Amino acid sequence: MYLKHTCPGQRRYELPTTPVVFIVDGDESVRNALAVVVRSGGWEPRTAASAEEFLAQERARTPNCLLVELDLPGSSGLDLQRRVADRVDMPVIFTSRRADIQATVLAMKGGAFEFLPKSVPLEVLLDTICGALERSEAAQRQLIQIQALQERYESLSRREREVMSLVVVGRLNKQVGGELGISEITVKAHRGKMMRKMCAASFAELVTMAASLSGTSAHRSCS
Repeated sequence: MYLKHTCPGQRRYELPTTPVVFIVDGDESVRNALAVVVRSGGWEPRTAASAEEFLAQERARTPNCLLVELDLPGSSGLDLQRRVADRVDMPVIFTSRRADIQATVLAMKGGAFEFLPKSVPLEVLLDTICGALERSEAAQRQLIQIQALQERYESLSRREREVMSLVVVGRLNKQVGGELGISEITVKAHRGKMMRKMCAASFAELVTMAASLSGTSAHRSCS
């Protein structure tokens, strides 16, 4: 399905299913109005009256973003932002009836995508949501790529991982063999299998893969 609202400077592109916009606002009339706006952009609105109600909902498996009122009943919008900080594929857009510089600074430091007044023009709101969904899609694609790399890395034998950890830091085959106590020919054999399992077409691509994996638990034993 197409992302119907066209972002400035961006071509239309296809998404696997309809993107989701979560709307969290204590005012029912505001939730309903925003839901209409979201549908007009071609996206699926999911509403909640509080942070707790939102957290009880199932996570979206498609590109998604959170449109949240700063002054929620119960836990505030900032509280909710902190509680969903692990959802890197869900950009947060704040809305507020009042100008609050301190809250705006805290929200942006917390990684908010945007902070908008409730009186924001419709086109600006649509463009902001569109940008947030594009960021979400990019984050989800990156997560999928990292997961695929982790699966490839986990398919390596212990020796192949050892070879990889030395190769990516610039060790020559002879040096790798010396450190591991194996022959250079054996190093070449392990290196070839490792490159095939990692689907690395070149040394440079392997280094890029290792860099992508460096922050994951799957690759810690490789360093």
